[in-house]
Amino acid sequence: MFLVLLGAPGAGKGTQAAIISRKVGLAHIASGDLFRQAVEKETKLGQLVKAYMDKGILVPDEVTIQMISERLNEPDCKAGCVFDGFPRTMEQAKALDKALANQGKLIDKAVYIEVSEEELLKRLSGRWICHQCQTPYHEVSSPPKVPNRCDKCGGELYQRSDDTEETVKERLKVYFAQTTPVLNYYEAQGKLIKVDGKLGIEKVAKEIIDVLRLESMNAK
Repeated sequence: MFLVLLGAPGAGKGTQAAIISRKVGLAHIASGDLFRQAVEKETKLGQLVKAYMDKGILVPDEVTIQMISERLNEPDCKAGCVFDGFPRTMEQAKALDKALANQGKLIDKAVYIEVSEEELLKRLSGRWICHQCQTPYHEVSSPPKVPNRCDKCGGELYQRSDDTEETVKERLKVYFAQTTPVLNYYEAQGKLIKVDGKLGIEKVAKEIIDVLRLESMNAK
């Protein structure tokens, strides 16, 4: 099964992709993780990616497609995978279809986690992360016990440059402008499934898995 998980920044698609991939035994491909790994290695590609992320601008399609295509060639993707944060544009969606078609495969379903823009802004602009263990916190919904310190390791917390309120607004504006056509693309193919992202993590995961199982049964 090849599954696309769609949702704006802060919708929780990363969390859900991890849960779903674990429960159904598929590889988890997160474009955000690939970007951050490139930045950490400080390669030329990583420096380019960082420049775009710092400005709240999406990484160009050709760069993203190259990274995803290379990841698809790894052994753990033979049985399928959950795409997290990709595709975000029509060019990416079509490039992904082409890459899979070359292997005799296709996208089975695209799940869209719906969350209002107001809620997304509230979730993202208050997010902080531990420098040492990368544990995430939120100044409203999940603050640390000691201000600016991680509960787990005592590390100092920081706010990513792409999580400030001004940058978040720009990220959401760009996301909705570029990704709405992708939703329409999968909906036209009868592959789009919409899930209410306001529910708790466990309820959202259950709803997604239940819908996928139902779709699978109907297909048979």
